[in-house]
Amino acid sequence: MLDVEILDTTLRDGAQASGVSFTLQDKLDITERLDELGIPFIEGGWPSSNPKDLEYFRRVRDLPLENAEIVVFGSTRRKGMGSGKDPNLNSLVEADVKTAVIFGKSWILHTRDVLRITPEDNLDLIATSIEYLREHGMRVFFDAEHYFDGYKDSREYAISVLKTAMDAGAERLILADTNGGMLVHDVQEIVRKTRKEMGGIIGIHAHNDSGMAVANTITAVVEGAAHVQGTINGIGERCGNADLIQVLPALQLKLGLRALKSKKPPEEQLKELTALSRYVYKLLNMTENPYQPYVGSRAFAHKGGVHVDAVLKVSRAYEHINPELVGNRRRLLVSELAGRAAVLNQALRLGLKLEKQSEAVTKTLEEVKNLEAQSYSLEDSDATVHLILLKNMGVENRYFDVVYWSVNVTREEEGGIESVGDVIVKAGHHVRHGRGRGVGPVHALDSALRNVMSKLIPGLAKITLVNYKVSVVDSVEGTASKVRVYIEFSDGENKWSTTSLSRNILEASINALVDGYNYRLLMGRLDRKLY
Repeated sequence: MLDVEILDTTLRDGAQASGVSFTLQDKLDITERLDELGIPFIEGGWPSSNPKDLEYFRRVRDLPLENAEIVVFGSTRRKGMGSGKDPNLNSLVEADVKTAVIFGKSWILHTRDVLRITPEDNLDLIATSIEYLREHGMRVFFDAEHYFDGYKDSREYAISVLKTAMDAGAERLILADTNGGMLVHDVQEIVRKTRKEMGGIIGIHAHNDSGMAVANTITAVVEGAAHVQGTINGIGERCGNADLIQVLPALQLKLGLRALKSKKPPEEQLKELTALSRYVYKLLNMTENPYQPYVGSRAFAHKGGVHVDAVLKVSRAYEHINPELVGNRRRLLVSELAGRAAVLNQALRLGLKLEKQSEAVTKTLEEVKNLEAQSYSLEDSDATVHLILLKNMGVENRYFDVVYWSVNVTREEEGGIESVGDVIVKAGHHVRHGRGRGVGPVHALDSALRNVMSKLIPGLAKITLVNYKVSVVDSVEGTASKVRVYIEFSDGENKWSTTSLSRNILEASINALVDGYNYRLLMGRLDRKLY
């Protein structure tokens, strides 16, 4: 028995977000991921609004779902049209699912000025719509649109809307902060009074226009709401909806409530949460929010020296939960603000144990601070930090160096651009020349480097560049400004990153490339995985 019901509306309300567009396959894929997580209800869409949602309800029947029930969404019938002739209501019936979620107006302002009908006629729309769906064997959840604004405007009318829906057979009464403008104390008071008057199962559907959607949702649950609606990553119309990625850990890990239909023990149920969040971002081609609570890449990143030292001793000193509970990981960053503990942690990642007061730690910390004073940013470039540490330990960390490089960019008569890069590499006693072509000068130099190094070290060919970023450090000197290059590498199993700084973008790029390749070769020798 669940303590709180979760209804995920990513595929319906989330699809109304500006810039969001799900393909049909996206919707089916997300459905499967939500089912694997244990979400009890998935709102699949509004079939009368577009052909894609209509097709979704045909295709979703073929998915072998274990935990989730698919529900359909729509509105009350149109004014002046009987329920049996209303295309919206009939599309809900034709969706062939057990449960329908329909919304109706609970704010007298909308009744009079938007629908332009009497308050009594609005109550009739709600009652007859719910009754029609019930007659066709469907359960009905009623979304009271604009409930909180409506309650503040006319408590009596907002309550009469809920009573009408309940008397008509609605099994859930969801209070919607549709404008997203409520503050926590508003939600607390109104949910408390509404639940006292209505009883039954009250739900919450909060939008985020005042930045309160998650807080308002949790407050509603504390006040007795047993049904929660939200979306993955909080996507939704305008400023979005309550983010289930934040709501679920709050419910299960903080309040101790069961909210997921999963056979896994409670401590295992949320371990796929980070992966799910990033999966949805990726499907939508959206940039992940690194500061997103619980799942962001920086959600458990510690930079200050005092913080790092404390976390290494007692993790909960600066962490509100164990990041592994939601599938995330702790990051202890080395930067100008770091202390010796951060450097020691980097050594441990390499399988090396150092004394806190060792000369290598002192030199590494000083070098990091000096580099960051020059506008380097090392907190995300672990490979660069590791190379500095190993150098200060007296470990040879250079398999090869580039002693000469050049690149020539020409514009062809047909309008195309060709880039040709040349490098001379010294690896031990070997000196070799390499040439490569690319779509741009950095690509050409990388191609040249790979061509020559693959002859000396064949295993280097499987390394790929998965991220390449250039940042202008100080733009006051215009095109002569320093630039910082960040490169992330992968060999299929591990990832690592390097950074370099120069007034010349090509010099910064090739230095970061050389460091990245040297680092992987060094890791192969040490026989250590990076993560």
